[in-house]
Amino acid sequence: MNNTKELQGETESISVSCAGDEHDLFTTFQVSFFAMCRLGSFPWSEFEGKLKSSDSSPVLQEILKKTVCHPVCRRNPPSVKYRRLFLQEIIKRHEATVTEPMDELYDALAEVLGAEEGKVCHKNYLLPSGDFVSLTESVAVISEGTTGLVTWEAALCLAEWALELPQVFKDRSVLELGSGVGLTGIALCKSCSPKRYTFSDCHPTVLQQLQSNVELNGLALRGSSVADSSSAGVGVAVEGLDWAAVSEEQLQDLQADVVIASDVVYDPEIVCCLVGLLSKLLSCTVKDSIPEVYISSTIRNPETYSLFKTELGKIGIRQQPIPGPSKQVFPYNRALKIEIMKLYL
Repeated sequence: MNNTKELQGETESISVSCAGDEHDLFTTFQVSFFAMCRLGSFPWSEFEGKLKSSDSSPVLQEILKKTVCHPVCRRNPPSVKYRRLFLQEIIKRHEATVTEPMDELYDALAEVLGAEEGKVCHKNYLLPSGDFVSLTESVAVISEGTTGLVTWEAALCLAEWALELPQVFKDRSVLELGSGVGLTGIALCKSCSPKRYTFSDCHPTVLQQLQSNVELNGLALRGSSVADSSSAGVGVAVEGLDWAAVSEEQLQDLQADVVIASDVVYDPEIVCCLVGLLSKLLSCTVKDSIPEVYISSTIRNPETYSLFKTELGKIGIRQQPIPGPSKQVFPYNRALKIEIMKLYL
């Protein structure tokens, strides 16, 4: 079982707002499995206790039903390696506590062992509405020379914040900078009823994947006649946006009431371009008002984040840290320092 350690690592403070009863155990397993959380973050002690205290078959059947046998897993599965290690961990803990084997577990493992690993996998994030945001992501953290093909923590934090404050986005035109694979925007379109939503990025491969994910979630691009009921009425676009070359006229044409971005402050070499772009955006007027700008950042490198804030101050852009989300919807590492700030002139 040495390979299991590759995905387990140390148990991180990854959590969702579900702990306590049997239903919540299954929900926690489901949410964590579909988001491909580290195996070490699963509530294994509670799982083993449930196996010891009751008939194990209904518990295991419900776990399988919520994870590898769920229709979403059939349509948009996590990576083959992840599913294999997940099932092997279930089997190991089951065998350690219960002597009676369960055929369904070994059948599920046999199916995964016969599958071929691809370069992409799916992560699926459960929304409070019961709907899923399904994303095709790169198996590798860095792929095609970019980190934009995976979902980062600040995007999950920003999405949680938006879900608590849908009035910020309802019936408004939203521009997202550095959309990556699209988690924040898709969650917003499904839950916050914006009038228009423009996803943007600059890397060609990221843009291609972004558009694929937008379509995967039933969001109709502007000009398309097809949208699912959860996103009806939202005009969606995917735009290539070069921060260094975009003009004020192009930004004005986007008519953004709200601008958001997450995990865009990570490289000191692009800070000046980003600050210049934000300055142009804050100079735009939409119906005689300037857009509201919100930036969510995981502070991995304090020097880079300090440089960003200093450069903003040099051109008169003020920063107001705002409270983060109070409810935990998505599983991610809560030990990370993530700050959401509002920018204004």
